[in-house]
Amino acid sequence: MPLEIRPANTADIEKIRQLCQPLVDEGVLLGKELVELYESVQEFVVCYEGEQLIGSGALHVMWEDLAEVRTLVVHPDHCRSGVGSKILDLLLDKAKKLGVERVFCLTFEVDFFGKHGFQTITDSPVEPEVYEEMVRSHDEGVAEFLDLARVKQNTLGNTRMLKVL
Repeated sequence: MPLEIRPANTADIEKIRQLCQPLVDEGVLLGKELVELYESVQEFVVCYEGEQLIGSGALHVMWEDLAEVRTLVVHPDHCRSGVGSKILDLLLDKAKKLGVERVFCLTFEVDFFGKHGFQTITDSPVEPEVYEEMVRSHDEGVAEFLDLARVKQNTLGNTRMLKVL
């Protein structure tokens, strides 16, 4: 059956939440309130095989030249099938079209992102004046990117990675 990869719409949100929930329960993904998923629907792409959602991912712009790949999830039955790579490629293409030059991720899947050109980083790769602006964000993902102490419990074991486009 052919795959359909497309921008998400509001009818996909509950399915995205269901796809993510096992990884949230395992502590691999941060849980998001349903309202947060609806608020960010325009950031998501989805992959369907027939009527079944088998993958999703989001691109969140953080600054003029910086975005984050978030919530990249593939159904366990479809892992290592290329679905994750197709979603990531689409998100990276979207970043380029938006004028983003660098893409960040916080992940346990170091090998996967490494194969796509992401490099491990240990600090926040933004200038001090940009850091001062970004620290004002209420977004937890931005706080994780900045490695703020208040989100350390969310990031334990994750690797911070960056790709220059």
